[in-house]
Amino acid sequence: MYTSFVKEVGSLALAFEEDKVVILFGPEAPQELRDVSIIHEVNQEDNDAPIKNGGELQIDDQIYKVTAVGTSANKNLKELGHISIYFSEPNEEILPGAVFVSPSKYPKLDKNSKIVFK
Repeated sequence: MYTSFVKEVGSLALAFEEDKVVILFGPEAPQELRDVSIIHEVNQEDNDAPIKNGGELQIDDQIYKVTAVGTSANKNLKELGHISIYFSEPNEEILPGAVFVSPSKYPKLDKNSKIVFK
């Protein structure tokens, strides 16, 4: 399981709702990426690879099924706190740091929102 909490919502981070993507970065994110990112901080990490096909993503009370995981997503999450979560189905090659989830309902994210991969 991987649990983190939103510490900061970039001023442009939720502008990607039409594209149905959320960009997560850890607290060490460079300043030039903070405006477009959801900055989160790990609270609990019990697994080296918490994101897996068929797994679950929970954002507050919203539950999603993980449908595809890029080859570097778990490594990027562990090292940088960075992944891009797509609330849609992949229609092309999956980018290495991408995670796709279903349903395609865009989440409501606020400061202190809880993010859990299980």
